[in-house]
Amino acid sequence: MPAPSISEVSALLADLAVYRTNAAGDYAELMSRKADLLERIAAHTPGDTEAAEVARLARARADALKADS
Repeated sequence: MPAPSISEVSALLADLAVYRTNAAGDYAELMSRKADLLERIAAHTPGDTEAAEVARLARARADALKADS
């Protein structure tokens, strides 16, 4: 699993900004993308328990949103 690129993180941030402004897009999908990036970051920072916990919480939230839709 490769570390996320700057362009991937930038694209997610841009999409989140659009969503916050216009509520346009699929929020569950955005949260899933966010969780994916956080999981990839955590995978590349072994021993960083905080990064792992943030990724775990993001995945749980994304999965809950997908289940609700």
